[in-house]
This record gives sequence, C-alpha cells and structure tokens, in this order.
Amino acid sequence: MKTTRLTKIMAAAVGTTLALGLAACGGDSGGSNGTTTGDGGSDSAMGAWDKNGDGIIVVGFAQTGSESGWRTANSQSFKDYFVPENGFELKFGDANGDDATQKAQVRDFISQGVEVIVIQPLSNDGWEPVLKEVQEAGIPVINSDRRLQGLDQYYEFFFGSDMRGEGDRAVAWLEGHIAENNLTNDDIKIIHLQGQMGSDAQVGRTEGLEAGVEKNSWTIVAQQTGEFARDKGQAAMAAILNSVKADDFTVVWGENDDMIYGAIDALEAKGLDPKDYIIVSFDGNLSAVQMVADGIIDAIAECNPLLGEQVGQLILRASKGEKIESPQFSVEGVIDITNVEEKLPLAFGS
Repeated sequence: MKTTRLTKIMAAAVGTTLALGLAACGGDSGGSNGTTTGDGGSDSAMGAWDKNGDGIIVVGFAQTGSESGWRTANSQSFKDYFVPENGFELKFGDANGDDATQKAQVRDFISQGVEVIVIQPLSNDGWEPVLKEVQEAGIPVINSDRRLQGLDQYYEFFFGSDMRGEGDRAVAWLEGHIAENNLTNDDIKIIHLQGQMGSDAQVGRTEGLEAGVEKNSWTIVAQQTGEFARDKGQAAMAAILNSVKADDFTVVWGENDDMIYGAIDALEAKGLDPKDYIIVSFDGNLSAVQMVADGIIDAIAECNPLLGEQVGQLILRASKGEKIESPQFSVEGVIDITNVEEKLPLAFGS
C-alpha cells in the first residue's frame, strides 16, 4: 500500500487496508452468473415472449453509449450472449450519451416489432411517456444496469448493480482505512468527481458518499461532474486544481475508473504525485485494478459490467411464465491491496 501525503504528515505507517470483497460469483470483476434477489416482484403477466413461435426472441437493447471501458465490456457481453444459439436476436441501439436519441431508439424498436426491450437508461428523466407506448404495444421491458426509479410498473424486473450499496461500501472502506492508519476524520478532504448527472450510478454513489460525509464530518472541497469519461474527468480535475491547492485535499473520489484515469492525468500534469493522495474509484477495469496493485489507486468499489448472460437467462425464464423477483442485484465487493492479486486475473476490459 502506498504512503500518501496525509500519512506522511501524520507520520503513520501504512498498514493493511480493510478487505470488503464479498465471496460470491457475481462479485468477481470477470463476472459469472451469481445473483441475489431483492424484495418485491413484477405483477404483470409473463406469457410466452416468443410471439411468432420461431424459437428466437428478438430483443431491442437500448444502450447509453460507449463512454467508458465498463460500458464497452457491458455492450460486448450482450452482443456475445444474445445470439440465435442462445435463443435470441439482438437489435442494438447506441444512444451516444444523448437522452433524446435513446428514447427515439426505444420507439424505433416498437416500430420494428421486437419482442422484448432492454433499457439501460442514461438518466431517470422523461421515460414515462415512452414506457407507456411500449406497454401499449404489448412489449415486455427489462430494466438493466441503471434503475428507472419510481417506474417499476412499466418493466418486468430490474437486474444490475446496487449503486447506493457501492457508494456505501466505498465509504466503509475509507472509514476502515482511516482507523487503520491513525488518521482522523478532520483529515479527510475530498475532491469528488461525479458521473453522468441524474443517472442511477451517479445518484446512488453520490448519496453513499454524502451520507458518509455527514456521518463522519468529512469535507468535500470540490464536486464536479466528469460524465463518466476520461477526457471530461481530466478537464474537471484540471479546473478544480486551478482553485484548490495541493495541500487542501487528501482524497480523490471518482465515480468510475475512466474519470479517475483522467484525474490522475490532471494531477501529473500539475506536477503532483497521485500516490500522495487516497484515491477511490468504482467499476474494476483491468488497468484500474493494476493501478491498485501498483499503489496508485487505493480502492475500487466493484461494478460488474458482464450482465448480458445474466439478463438473457432471466428473460428466458420469464418467457416461460416464471415470475422473476425484482430488483435483483449483482453481488460485488471492494478491491484493494488485500485482494488485488486474486482480482487481477478476473478483471474486465483493458
């Protein structure tokens, strides 16, 4: 584990960090098929979704874009699994980060006569009119990755990550790190890079951090969105560093790996050593996990992108009339120096 600027000032030796990794299939960044079932369930009737009886379910997949390594791996997992050999035909829609485009793609899926629509929404805003149209067309909707809050009546089930849980686990890791390294809560001064504003991932992870800040009396010295992208994360961090001095912050908290890569680029461009700070990230791309091993990133709250097979198998079960409980969450943990060697071979992306 690296020695940060904060621990140098405190003259405290860096010890073993808190291990929060959970032993479960879905918790591995490589992603297998373990899931846990949440409370509640869909009340809608789930009949045979293969409407023409040809043995193939045509699925329209509304993806947010390709803004990060996580998203690329996520898209590929759907493309790999939703193939005729597994009983599917996939129609793929890439919204390229635009809400209006994504909603238009869903409406286009209706006109194409798809049999199921999977939506991974950019944000929670403005979906009800679109979902009503899908419902009127008699097409089942699956909500994946980012949860459509307050719209459960329009989709059969949700499967993805517990974004607030990820934020809470990262906060618990930082609390443990403070205790183990003889730090104090007053020492925790955070630069917070937020993701796509209004997305389930941004909302949940931000809520987790802000609850931790309130509980522990930490300080957020700057908070700005980097929209989950490396270039925008770098630009946001560079702007922050123009007004925040090197000694005025001790933690860099970014809501995905790509923004953290950008933040590290900005720190280095400013002549600052990333190893002087506590760096917390989310997702678990291979490069980020390697940075944990190299002592650059301190902790990553896992977010498994390989959802395609898991969602596909749930669709097949539902199409045969099985009631699928909702929400369902992947089981994930935290990667740090204590478990990074076992996580490296399982990491996704590059």
